[in-house]
Amino acid sequence: MNTQQLADTQQAFDAVAAEYDGPLGNNALVQGLRLRTLKAVLRAVPPGAALLDLGCGTGIDAVWLGQRGYRVIAIDWSPAMVGRAREQVTRGGVDRGVTVHHLGIHELERLPEHALDGAYSDLGALNCVPDLALTARAIAGRLRPGGALIASVIGRVCPWELAVCLRRGQWARARVRWSKRTVAVPLAGHTVWTRYYTPAEFRSAFEPAGFRLRSLRALGLFVPPPYLFAFAQRHPRALAALETLEDRLAGWPAVRQWGDHFLIVMQRDG
Repeated sequence: MNTQQLADTQQAFDAVAAEYDGPLGNNALVQGLRLRTLKAVLRAVPPGAALLDLGCGTGIDAVWLGQRGYRVIAIDWSPAMVGRAREQVTRGGVDRGVTVHHLGIHELERLPEHALDGAYSDLGALNCVPDLALTARAIAGRLRPGGALIASVIGRVCPWELAVCLRRGQWARARVRWSKRTVAVPLAGHTVWTRYYTPAEFRSAFEPAGFRLRSLRALGLFVPPPYLFAFAQRHPRALAALETLEDRLAGWPAVRQWGDHFLIVMQRDG
């Protein structure tokens, strides 16, 4: 990912920041993904712990965790998102526990080293960094031994997307996630440069930095991806049934690497 691609991604999120807490970035399907990631944070790191939010967006996760007693350092590459996040922090009454910095994940080396208890990244923010292995080392340098990384990562194999693309004859789009390179993904008339990963590819970037796998599950395996929100609205009973099914089966070894996202929890070795 080059300088222009980073600028494109920043501009894309700047452009949508004002409306990102609505249907575009926080519809019911997104909220389901978000909640499962946040619950994984609660399981992995005790309340009162210090956390690093990697790609905080408008600050929804940081505020939610701050209201539950966590101390959060939140960073984002988009200045408009940072502005929105700071507003959310003030409105949420968590000014003392949550700080927001205009800093890209790829710039994490600029953040002083800490001994934080955990780091989390929601909704594919780590898919947008130029060098995942370099990022892994920077994250490791800011976690204490035994600290946890909880990440929702956009995966390669999304059955829903494959089915929809093939039904519509969108062959090129069906192949996008299989590219080994960074690809252009549209967002409200702008471009977000994204790289897709399998869980094995993601682990291969983090294990040399001293992380080991704690858990893995699919997100958006049976539940449709967020851009199919209109379909989900038309079929609420089916959606509820699919959510229940997914929560029961998403950790099975045969399917846990699939889905719109996968949710991975790793631990930094001592």
